Amino acid sequence: MVMIYDVIIIGAGPAGLTAGIYGKRAGLNVLVLNTSSLSGGQILNTYEIDNYPGFPGASGQELADAMKNHCDKLGVEFARGRVSSIVDNGDTKELITKKQTFTCKNVIIATGTSNKRLGCPGEEELSGMGVSYCATCDGAFFKEKTVAVVGGGDVALEDAIYLSRFCKKVYLIHRRDEFRGAKVLQEQVKAADNIEIIYNTVVESINGETVVDSLSIKNKVTEEKTELKVEGIFIAVGTVPNTEFVSGLVDMDDSGYIIADENCATSAKGIYVAGDVRVKSLRQVITATADGANAITSIQKYF
Repeated sequence: MVMIYDVIIIGAGPAGLTAGIYGKRAGLNVLVLNTSSLSGGQILNTYEIDNYPGFPGASGQELADAMKNHCDKLGVEFARGRVSSIVDNGDTKELITKKQTFTCKNVIIATGTSNKRLGCPGEEELSGMGVSYCATCDGAFFKEKTVAVVGGGDVALEDAIYLSRFCKKVYLIHRRDEFRGAKVLQEQVKAADNIEIIYNTVVESINGETVVDSLSIKNKVTEEKTELKVEGIFIAVGTVPNTEFVSGLVDMDDSGYIIADENCATSAKGIYVAGDVRVKSLRQVITATADGANAITSIQKYF
């Protein structure tokens, strides 16, 4: 007999974990599908979260563990699997993974985003050999070394601050003449003695035979090209939504983010979206958790 869940949540970041908590408390038969054995999504790559109420200065890992433990305490069911497609049968949905098919009445897509690439020569070839997208994951390998961070948002600023604590030198390369990140982070960056900001500049290539040894950079204003000696580069230039598996099933914007109303309902009946993967003006842990709660509340009303 096929198990038909009331709700299957795809993704175990803050949005998915919150939906699991609210779903279980609502008495729904809930399954959380995750591609990894670790829960938490992007916050696992954040060394410090200082703007989530009640958890000042908590690490991403600590916050993720607290949310997962809450799910476990309530008995939320988890399974491993990467959804390749969803078959919408009307009253039920089939979620196709490599090993099995899961059936449910409602779906919450909480798959989050992936790191955007620079797309320059040397990036793919030297990935894992000095090219990184996660400072908290790989930063420890660069103790007392010279590195670069590329980007101008919160993540780039946070990465530069984090790396400055143990790297000899940190170059912060940004293609514009001012940062988009929070003012408090900008102040910390500018106060660090070993962070050098390089404005109006893009990386044209990442160089090295077997490991990163330099960057070819270009000033967009003067057109001047120079070579910057570094032993590592941390890329933080934004994200792309993980929505390939629902292409054509629900309405999306031009960037692939899923369009939904404030109740997190998509254009397809019984399919909801929560967290960074949906069109929204603010992508933060607190807005992701709010989405998870809203999606479950919407499902309750639908039932």
